[in-house]
Amino acid sequence: MLTSDILRRGAVTAALSLGLGALSGAAVAQDYTARIGHLESDQQSRHVLLEKVAELVNERTDGDVEFQLFPQGQLGNQRQMTEGVQLGTLEATVAPAAFLGGFNPAVSVLDIPFLLPEDEDQAQELRQGEFGQALLDTFDDKGVEAIALWPNGRKHFTSNEPLEDISAFEGQKFRVMDSKILIEQFNALGASAIALPFGELYTSLQTGVVDGQENPLDTIQRMKFYEVQDYLVVSGHGAMEDVVLFNPAWWNSLPEEHRTTIVDTFNEVIPELRQHKADAVNAALEVIRDSDIEVREASADEKARFREQMYAPARDAYLERAGDVGQQLIDTYESQREEIVQ
Repeated sequence: MLTSDILRRGAVTAALSLGLGALSGAAVAQDYTARIGHLESDQQSRHVLLEKVAELVNERTDGDVEFQLFPQGQLGNQRQMTEGVQLGTLEATVAPAAFLGGFNPAVSVLDIPFLLPEDEDQAQELRQGEFGQALLDTFDDKGVEAIALWPNGRKHFTSNEPLEDISAFEGQKFRVMDSKILIEQFNALGASAIALPFGELYTSLQTGVVDGQENPLDTIQRMKFYEVQDYLVVSGHGAMEDVVLFNPAWWNSLPEEHRTTIVDTFNEVIPELRQHKADAVNAALEVIRDSDIEVREASADEKARFREQMYAPARDAYLERAGDVGQQLIDTYESQREEIVQ
């Protein structure tokens, strides 16, 4: 009887020890959940590849890190989401760089026309090289952690007036975002630029308030701007880049290996992101070509002339606002570009 009681007590003790061990292990394991907000729909490239990143990160961290995605401005407009990341009410956002210039003037370097090489591999070298890292570092004192640059297409020109060559731009009126850099870009061509809200653009083109505009091809197709424009030049003059921003407190709560995994994964999927975007752009261009608009593709020589005429005035407008930080960034960019583009 005594032996039986001893054995029974031993079994209970062992079971308790195993249970406490399991609880201790569970206490060590932590879950890190980040809500990521952005403006695009769940069918567009940004969201599709965010889904891929979320899946891979969850898998590679053994379930420790979960990304919950909120597309199409569900968590607010871009300013609200960026401020939320600063304040810690939102863990992350993937923001168009064009919407961040008021928050970080240095990032407006991406507004400069023909900043990135036409060759996508060369452009990626700049993103992931010294220039890209220097650009991400300019967010360090802005209350956010910038971890990656994501490509999101390029801008092209449309107008109701002919655009047969560079000289045709003179005297035309183009809608731009409220950016001195973009205004100077058109001034350099002898055109004038008018800052108008995006929501007013279709009507402004239709009624002649402006002659033309610049946007990516999929935006031109989705917003039906091609219906109220007569000419399109596939110029690829302006880079559309996204910046991946995290709240610093959430980011720094992660183990270092998880931070590395997240950064690596965002960068790893860029080729797939580029291809998804290219497919969307090609599909959009097919729709546009089937309409009444006249489409032509700028030649390599023409793009070189555009850059020669537009780059320096736009760069100088950028430097007026971005100061010493901007100058350092431009120096880094021009040095690295010279090495990449032969």
